Amino acid sequence: MSRDHDLPRVPGRRAVLKGAAAGVALTAVSGAHAASAASAPRQAAPYVNPLVPRRADPHITRHTDGRYYFTATVPEYDRIVLRRSRTLGGLTTAPESVIWRAHATGPMGAHIWAPELHHVDGRWYIYFASAPAEDVWAIRIWVLENAHPDPFKGTWTEKGQIKTAWETFSLDATTFTHRGTRYLAWAQHEPDTDNNTALWLSEMSDPWTLTGPQIRLSTPEYDWECVGYKVNEGPYVLQRNGRVFLTYSASATDYHYCVGMLTADAGADLMDPANWSKSPAPVFTSNDTTRQYGPGHNCFTVAEDGRTDVLVYHARQYKEITGDPLDDPNRHTRIQKLGWHPDGTPDFGVPVADTVNGSV
Repeated sequence: MSRDHDLPRVPGRRAVLKGAAAGVALTAVSGAHAASAASAPRQAAPYVNPLVPRRADPHITRHTDGRYYFTATVPEYDRIVLRRSRTLGGLTTAPESVIWRAHATGPMGAHIWAPELHHVDGRWYIYFASAPAEDVWAIRIWVLENAHPDPFKGTWTEKGQIKTAWETFSLDATTFTHRGTRYLAWAQHEPDTDNNTALWLSEMSDPWTLTGPQIRLSTPEYDWECVGYKVNEGPYVLQRNGRVFLTYSASATDYHYCVGMLTADAGADLMDPANWSKSPAPVFTSNDTTRQYGPGHNCFTVAEDGRTDVLVYHARQYKEITGDPLDDPNRHTRIQKLGWHPDGTPDFGVPVADTVNGSV
């Protein structure tokens, strides 16, 4: 979600930052798709959209128990919720539990945004963004941990803030593993640059600590990344066909919000920015025909057949918004089948219309 507020605007530069401690253990995004294979998928039941109304920045992961776990931003920005179901469609009516609430004062007191649930080394972790109750735009990345096998049980403990190179506006952390190394990808404002947020990557030493250099993967540069606000945010990784695909969202959170993509070869050093290429056009955008606007902050999961890749995202059902888009609660969670081009790159298609078969 684009964070609509003013930040300093100064000419940018490519950067590799060394020696910054901050971190988080990574559950590979591809881990949610571990069962996915290259073979052709069998027919699956249609999906009905919206999947979960009034839930933005959705995150769905399929755990080893075969169930889907769902969390997302609630429009009040004051709590973290969980749902689970044995089917994707079942998440619509699955009971929703509040597993953590914002503090009344101090850190983690406001703007509870974009939670992601990951299972790392036998424990559950939630990565989310929040700000102090007294300084609501001083947003940083925080981590919760639960050692219980069932994330609806046990105790969620606050592991603290993920320390990045600067104390600046930062959010939308995601974790993944690649060739045995854990990584954190996130969005952050770099001091003295002309943008709101760029995308960053770092290796990790544990589920809440970054280690080694922190590299900038992408900064808003194309026109479609700079409408309203210069934003790259909401990174998420999908590993397929010998490549690492990193999607992200760009521009303000109205109908201009859209999805871009970076690509690296699976055998390349992910910590070298030169090994990543950016698609010059967005890969997923608003669509007047299906009447879906501002699709973004996506993740990926796998269908019940264990093979079909599924795109998860939020979008609104109308184009015009009165007032601040962040005050509009109608970003709904949606899902649809993710296709593949003959060259092995993802085919996002267009956001499907409401209550239309968006699956296989």
